[in-house]
Amino acid sequence: MPSPQRPPLTKREFEALSEFRFQIRRFERFSEDVVQRFGITPLQYLMLLHIKGYPGRTFATVGELAQRLQAKPHGVVALVTRAEERGFVERRQGEADKRRVEIHLLPEGERVLAHLAELHRTELESLGSVFTIPSINR
Repeated sequence: MPSPQRPPLTKREFEALSEFRFQIRRFERFSEDVVQRFGITPLQYLMLLHIKGYPGRTFATVGELAQRLQAKPHGVVALVTRAEERGFVERRQGEADKRRVEIHLLPEGERVLAHLAELHRTELESLGSVFTIPSINR
């Protein structure tokens, strides 16, 4: 329902929203296909990306990953366990807080992530102005 202060969306705005959602889904489909061809799941890729891309440090906790993945913590624990078995990540006890478990990328996880992230960057660049991310769309 439109707010009293704003007029209803125009046809052009609906078209823009439709195009934006189409391009999001197209990118998601690309991502799903490329990571599966590389032998990992879309969630494994996102987990690796969120560990590497966590602001201000080189690790993330299970709770932080659950938030970023919009998943339940127990599901993320299972995801981390599977990634550990593949040699992508390792759990480490926190240095400052021994109760905290940090999830760190291992060299194999870094290698897989770097390759897949490059493919994703190329795909994002091909979308042009639909997604404007300053560090990607130069």
